[in-house]
Amino acid sequence: MTDIQQWQQELAGESPRSILKAALKQYDNIAISFSGAEDVVLIEMAHKLTDNLQVFTLDTGRLHPETYEFIEKVRKHYGIEIEVLFPETSAVQELVNRKGLFSFYEDGHSECCGIRKVEPLRRKLATVDAWITGQRKDQSPGTRNDVPVVQEDATFSSGDKALIKFNPLANWSSKEVWDYIRMSEAPYNALHEKGFISIGCQPCTRPVLPGQHEREGRWWWEEATQKECGLHAGNLIARS
Repeated sequence: MTDIQQWQQELAGESPRSILKAALKQYDNIAISFSGAEDVVLIEMAHKLTDNLQVFTLDTGRLHPETYEFIEKVRKHYGIEIEVLFPETSAVQELVNRKGLFSFYEDGHSECCGIRKVEPLRRKLATVDAWITGQRKDQSPGTRNDVPVVQEDATFSSGDKALIKFNPLANWSSKEVWDYIRMSEAPYNALHEKGFISIGCQPCTRPVLPGQHEREGRWWWEEATQKECGLHAGNLIARS
């Protein structure tokens, strides 16, 4: 694929399943990033489209027990391998010893997320040609309004290698995602039954009240425009 704009136009109005099918047909070395939340629908759709499904997840060391249980449940339910990526032990140890276990409450979450999430992801993405995420426009009106269904990943491309990023759920609402989960009887994280909508690390995630936007449960002590961990921040506003 060389013309991203053409692909954006061709896939913009397609269903998530059609976008996934196109992505999996175009790339053999492509992986789904599984956050341990609603993006299970990507696995539900994709496992029916290929026998070569590559799925990975990031274990920051600070996830809820329910999220660990859910990841294992998904692995067994679909009979797939889920590659678990870990941060560098020395980097985590240095940060914690220098600033304590909860420094992000004082100086923002970017440093901790950089060590626990961004760097492990960078190492993984260096080994693939494309990746698939569960980003949706309605997840964060302040930062994700312009998420396209396919783009060149400006953050994780390197040298002369352009990394392609697919966001099949970009145009779906939370309701559409949950309608699909119920219809397909896909497993889901037990935290969703406790008021959690957007799920991340335990210290940085809390339930939301009725009427609150889902992103208000993430990094609630920071400005709305800062509620990104760095995995997608470089790709959110400008389309490739």
